[in-house]
Amino acid sequence: MSFTNFLETEILDHVFAGAAYTAPGTKYLALYTAAPGETGGGTELSGDAYARQSVAFTTSGNTTSNNAAVEFPTATGSWGTITHVGVFDAVSSGNLMCYATLTASKVIASGDVFRVPSGDLDITLD
Repeated sequence: MSFTNFLETEILDHVFAGAAYTAPGTKYLALYTAAPGETGGGTELSGDAYARQSVAFTTSGNTTSNNAAVEFPTATGSWGTITHVGVFDAVSSGNLMCYATLTASKVIASGDVFRVPSGDLDITLD
């Protein structure tokens, strides 16, 4: 996953300028049909029972991964083709902290459930 300008600035300010940064207690996974970028944007899903879902991470070495499966509600209409995911610091609005392109896009039709298995969402720093 790539960090957004928001998170990069917060980390640099915290580590090198001594500015306080409090990590969000809960992080939320968002789904996109068009790519977000360094400053946010993209097309996050809305409607048809879509809602961001909480996601928790466990860190080992230079990688942090989701420590439990993340399951979205059953779609009550077509969500389209999911191409990207993002991690936010709030259940709505908030700041996009990082984002990634899915390995394989996924079409979500009415009645489908989108799941991310435990350990499949990796954030790595090198």
